[in-house]
Amino acid sequence: MNYKTLVRIFLAIILILYLISCSSTRKYVITDYGAVADSSVVNTEAIQKTIDKCAKEGGGTVVVPQGVFRSGALFFKQDVNLYIQEGGVLKGTVDEADYPVVDTRWEGIERKWSSAFINAFELDGFKITGKGTIDGSGVEWLNYRKWQELEAGRPRLIAVQNCQYVEISDFSIKNQACWGVFILYSKNVEIKNLTIRAAHNIPMSDGIDLDSSTEVHVIGCDIDVNDDCVAIKSGKDEDGRRVGKPAQKILVEKCRFRYGHGGVSMGSEMSGGIRNVEVRNCVMEEGNWAPIRFKSQPSRGGVVENITYRDLKLKNVRRAFEFNMEWRMRPPIKPPSDPLPVVRNIKIINVSGNAEEVGFMHGLKKSPIKNVTFKNCNIQAEKGFVLENVEGLDLSGLELEVEKDEAIIRRNAK
Repeated sequence: MNYKTLVRIFLAIILILYLISCSSTRKYVITDYGAVADSSVVNTEAIQKTIDKCAKEGGGTVVVPQGVFRSGALFFKQDVNLYIQEGGVLKGTVDEADYPVVDTRWEGIERKWSSAFINAFELDGFKITGKGTIDGSGVEWLNYRKWQELEAGRPRLIAVQNCQYVEISDFSIKNQACWGVFILYSKNVEIKNLTIRAAHNIPMSDGIDLDSSTEVHVIGCDIDVNDDCVAIKSGKDEDGRRVGKPAQKILVEKCRFRYGHGGVSMGSEMSGGIRNVEVRNCVMEEGNWAPIRFKSQPSRGGVVENITYRDLKLKNVRRAFEFNMEWRMRPPIKPPSDPLPVVRNIKIINVSGNAEEVGFMHGLKKSPIKNVTFKNCNIQAEKGFVLENVEGLDLSGLELEVEKDEAIIRRNAK
């Protein structure tokens, strides 16, 4: 290869890097394309036009400036990111017609369902950042005359589906109408420094749902909602086993989980498997129902294994530990799967604090919870620890101070 050829290659590389840099820094402010911060204006068309123009011109960042901008569902495209300035608010409309039905997964089953407010499907590299707020209008949805009759349900707030190299960071989420951040079939996802708040009367207002995704990092988030703060899932029953995609290689750290039905929960949709998850250096407080939570049903199948909770502080939670393999068994009850669901190889290390009750571990007779190990844990509670259908349990590292019950209540537990 001669000198001139090398120079041409070098210049071509410089040009490509320059073009990439330009596209990543190019900004499209939604007010420049017709969006208006007026509660009487629906800006869906103007904001989507901004996204489309940004994509057509090679990519960049769509910017939400100060003010409250109402909109229906928005669909992002390759190389288009979203930045919400401090004082800027994207607020979802309350009308089912503003959220078209899409192909997705809902409660562990692939189906057509209402789109989210913010949608990112099949993107390679996608960012939502800023110091502003995305408001799902969840309280208003409760007053929507037809919400309980919706065939495709209330919209989730953010849905990331079949994506890789995703960053969701620094902004606030308020009153999601349904799940807050939903990650499905995605890889290499960073979720950091989010503040998530949902009124305690909004049902199914999970903070973050990680569904059949891999290499996900959740760090520095502060969550107070009316369901699980973080839920890790992998599909439900036959359909989840058909898809067969596990949730795996997940790290949750340095978070604060306030009120919610769970801190970091595994399931109940776990039919594709959940494995290699670590939750560490977190605070669970303010009446959280169950900071360490596993839930399943006999019909699920699937294996939950190699899960570690370490270095957690519990402050005034309802129960420290909840393992329930027959969670929420309401009609119609499906027949058990073959094989039955499995929960095994769980480590709980350096977990301390106070709770109303220590909690319970309830396995199945034909599929007991196996090999749970406690190390250097200390819990103060009014009520004890109920154990049923558990094998290979190591309690040598669990110190309990219980006021009203026996500390350990065994029912078919070894």
